[in-house]
Amino acid sequence: MTYHFLNALQENYGGNSQCSLKVLGFPCGQFYNQEPGSNAEIPNLLRYVRPGNGFIPNFDMFNKIEVNGAKEDPIFTMLKGQCPRPNNVIADFPMAVSWRPIRTYDIHWNFEKFLVDHKGQPLYRYAEPNTTYATIEKHIEAAIQECQSESNADYYVNKVQNLWK
Repeated sequence: MTYHFLNALQENYGGNSQCSLKVLGFPCGQFYNQEPGSNAEIPNLLRYVRPGNGFIPNFDMFNKIEVNGAKEDPIFTMLKGQCPRPNNVIADFPMAVSWRPIRTYDIHWNFEKFLVDHKGQPLYRYAEPNTTYATIEKHIEAAIQECQSESNADYYVNKVQNLWK
């Protein structure tokens, strides 16, 4: 999964409704320091280095955080707790792990993704680099459809309830 794919997801499924996809980026330097630099430097690193060629994310980028270990951000504690890893491999080589303590549910690469629904509930964890774009898009489309179905049902329930007032 690349930054370009994240931009495409935001462009194709984003919007202003409660059911639209909201891509959120959380830079992290815990994986061979693949997100180097400070919070102030990251936009220029994206634009000129990786991925480069003038890249500008069209989604919200947050400050650099830790997603594993003793200083992990609470949002990732919650996400990892509700969406376990599909396998127990943390890293194929020990030098890749720079945090302590190491847990079986830790994030093991810098482009691991979570899909969270409109109620804030984690639905999927994409922990494998070989996860296809088509799989993720299918899950996003299903989540949007579920949200829209619930929104329509709520609308009609409220309409009927208002008739009785």
